Amino acid sequence: YKSVASNTGNYSVASNTGDNSVASNTGYKSVASNTGKDGIVSSLGIESRGKGAIGNWLVLAEWVEDGFNYKVKEVKSVKIDGKKIKENTLYELKNGKFVEVKEND
Repeated sequence: YKSVASNTGNYSVASNTGDNSVASNTGYKSVASNTGKDGIVSSLGIESRGKGAIGNWLVLAEWVEDGFNYKVKEVKSVKIDGKKIKENTLYELKNGKFVEVKEND
């Protein structure tokens, strides 16, 4: 309850199950997930993904390659409602849109 799971490693997972909690990840190709109520799922690394329970906010970043570096193109948030954004379904931000992705992609 009201806890935080945070991770910065590449290909890593930050997971939280408490209500009013936050799962945050900044690593390359990493995942953040939250199954508690009224929390936040924040995954801001390059090609990162997130998923959560209904009522959580999903915050994702999209990056673009700029020469030998990457820069943030966009950051968006949406409330997981079970209709437009499905519960416990993995999403990535692509071309400014929340796109459903498979667990093993």
